[in-house]
Amino acid sequence: MFAVVTAGVSAIGRDLVRGLAQAGHDVALTHLGADAAAADLVAEVAAMGRRARAWPSDVGDEEAVAALWAELADWAGAPDVLVNNAGIQTWASLLELRADQWDAVMRTNLKGCFLNTQAAARAMIAAGKGGSIVNLGSGCNKLAFPRLVDYTASKGGIEQFTKAAAVELGPHCIRVNCVAPGAIATERTAAEAGDYAGTWAKVTPLRRVGVPQDVVGPVVFLCSAAAGFITGQTIWVDGGVFSQAPWPYDLDGA
Repeated sequence: MFAVVTAGVSAIGRDLVRGLAQAGHDVALTHLGADAAAADLVAEVAAMGRRARAWPSDVGDEEAVAALWAELADWAGAPDVLVNNAGIQTWASLLELRADQWDAVMRTNLKGCFLNTQAAARAMIAAGKGGSIVNLGSGCNKLAFPRLVDYTASKGGIEQFTKAAAVELGPHCIRVNCVAPGAIATERTAAEAGDYAGTWAKVTPLRRVGVPQDVVGPVVFLCSAAAGFITGQTIWVDGGVFSQAPWPYDLDGA
């Protein structure tokens, strides 16, 4: 089995690569400007007994994506799995957000998801086999996040793109789903808030924040035969935080 993970050296991407390798996949991963980290991860996967290779590739560049998938075909043929993990965000209000910031987020998050999904699906269909595509969403698939205007719009687009792709690719036995994490403790989120874990744990029904490993299980499941009749769906990996309504009472004391 062969899986491709975009932004495979990101905080969540690293664990996705490890999890798919542990599930029996050879793994190709993309990155931008992270040669040393990518080499370390490739070596880690090789130590598990699986093949791995890293490619520097800009997910939002049509020519770069075409070149990547041509090289992937030579390396391992058509993939069984694609995980669209690449994503960036801008912290700015609607009135402060610049058009170039909007374009950059849409280019990576939404256009990148489209380009790599299209390339993977074409390869799967040409090889005469099905596959599984998993797109990484966010809690803002469902709810508006203040000061994350472009990010919220891109992730909402990813959820609708997931559904459209699932409908069109279903006849080719290609399943497309979305995994939408909530508050996940990573190096980036820790830097964004002084007490990120404590802040989000208080409003999360499970009373903790997630860690990257919490995202891995649902992704690996959706890529497995156990999820063979699941497509077009979003799995919320958020500890329940985006399922609850604003509530004026103390749940812990109820």
